[in-house]
Amino acid sequence: MISLTRMPALVVLLLSAIVVVGSNTFQASQKAQGKFLQIDGNVSVNGTSAVSGATVFSDSTITTAARSSAVVSLGKLGRVEVLPQSTMKLIFGDESVSVGMLDQGRVRISSSSNVTAKVSTRNGEVISTGNQRNEFIVDTSCGNTFVSVKKGTVELRAGGTVKQIAAGNQDSAGTATPGCTPAP
Repeated sequence: MISLTRMPALVVLLLSAIVVVGSNTFQASQKAQGKFLQIDGNVSVNGTSAVSGATVFSDSTITTAARSSAVVSLGKLGRVEVLPQSTMKLIFGDESVSVGMLDQGRVRISSSSNVTAKVSTRNGEVISTGNQRNEFIVDTSCGNTFVSVKKGTVELRAGGTVKQIAAGNQDSAGTATPGCTPAP
C-alpha cells in the first residue's frame, strides 16, 4: 500500500510521464501534416467538407466533386493537387509523398529534391526517381493509368515491366475506355 506521504511524489511522476508522452505524440503529429492552400468547389477529407487553410494529416482520404479541386501543401516535401472527380488516399512522412490508391480521377504531384513521390493505381505504380524535383500527373479517369511528366523522371511499374518516363514525355498502363482521352 502507498503511504500518504509518498502520494505527492507519485502524482508528480505520473503527470510528468503524461506530459512527455503527450509531447511526443504532438511532435509526431506535427511532422505528418499538411495544409490546404486552395479549395475550389466541393472537396471532402475523410467524408467531412474541407476548407482552405485547414490542416491535412497523413493517411487522409481526399475526394473532389466535378469542377472541384484542392491544392495541399506538404511544406518541404512539395505539394499535391487533387483534380476534379478524384478520390485518393494521401500518405506522407519525412522523405516521401504517396498516394496510397488513386481510385479514380487525376492527381498532380510536385515533390522536392530527395523526396520520393509515389502513386498507386489499379494498373500499377508511378514512382519518382533521382534526387531532383519532380512534377508529374497521374490520370485514371479513362480506366487505365496515364502518366505525364513535366519535370524530373518517373518509373511506371505495371505487369512486371518498368518504363522510364522523362520530363516532356508520357506513357500509360492498362486498357483505356474506348473513346476516352485523358484530360490535358
